Amino acid sequence: MVDLQGQYKHIKPQINKAFESILDTAYYIGGPEVKGFANDLEKYLDVKHVIPCANGTDALQITMMGLGLKPGDEVITVDFTFAATVEVIALLNLTPVLVDVDEDTFNINIDALKKAITPKTKAIVPVHLFGQCANMEAILEIAKQHNLFVIEDNAQAIGADYTFANGTKQKAGTMGNVGTTSFFPSKNLGCYGDGGAIFTNDDDLAHIIRGVVNHGMYKRYYHDVVGVNSRLDSLQAAVLQIKLPLLDSYCEARQKAAKFYSDAFASSDKIEAPIISDFSTHVFHQYTLKTKNVDRNALHQHLLDKGIPNAIYYPVPLHAQKAYADERYNEDDFKVTNKLIETVISLPMHTELDEEQQQFIVDTILEFCK
Repeated sequence: MVDLQGQYKHIKPQINKAFESILDTAYYIGGPEVKGFANDLEKYLDVKHVIPCANGTDALQITMMGLGLKPGDEVITVDFTFAATVEVIALLNLTPVLVDVDEDTFNINIDALKKAITPKTKAIVPVHLFGQCANMEAILEIAKQHNLFVIEDNAQAIGADYTFANGTKQKAGTMGNVGTTSFFPSKNLGCYGDGGAIFTNDDDLAHIIRGVVNHGMYKRYYHDVVGVNSRLDSLQAAVLQIKLPLLDSYCEARQKAAKFYSDAFASSDKIEAPIISDFSTHVFHQYTLKTKNVDRNALHQHLLDKGIPNAIYYPVPLHAQKAYADERYNEDDFKVTNKLIETVISLPMHTELDEEQQQFIVDTILEFCK
């Protein structure tokens, strides 16, 4: 699904040199690489504050702690996403409110969002799924009307651009009160272990979050807020600092590969290629098809039998997971999600794909779908 070894070969000298320097100094936590990467990412995103942390899940949890959300507060997010988004809501004894997604973009459905708001709602967590932004202009307007926080889950869309109706552009993750991301190795901007970050233009919130990530300390052994231990280490920061200048080229390579796939599937009446919205670029963390009148599970196995990696994101919606089942949920409220889990399939998508590989993948799928 992703060729990290091939990608590493292109930057091997820089990575090895950086690691050797860190090993020589033994400055593994809080080294200059961490601050340097945070500064570089602030410039790339055009955001005032980037606070690195240990992983993307921590980034979401720390953000909700920093915003002062209290047990019982309702947080709206999508049913069709990875569990980390709802996991942290439950961990903090907040109340997750799951809503359906848009069938075309897989992102939060605006009408469903509006219907889900109650007097207890305190925050919205739009997930920029698979690499393109949710409808942030509509989400921000709804949040303003109801005085809600907006926390962007940007684990899959770093590098994407959002265009507002007036023509202004912003990077994914920088439009809400806070943005969060993951640097898991397979992400578009990934390190060689776990890593994450939080973005905000709010000075006061950034100050609180900087304390939360480090045991609530601003001065060693003085704990001003309740915190956690969630730090990006120097080795991971070094990898990210080397990769960040390449992020746009990585995204372009993915977009080129996605176009090859989409062009090849255009004539098929049984395969629907990803739909790109008018307001967001798509950086294709995943290339996810929808099948029509095809046994998706049989296609999944057929591809595996041919040696072609593929995945089903996501086979079980969050509202049906044992950990998050709730009698509040009605199946009629998740019609799109319940359809997607039966029809979607994701193909290999990474910077090292070549046309020969893609042609084999395409031919195998089209032959199956005859």
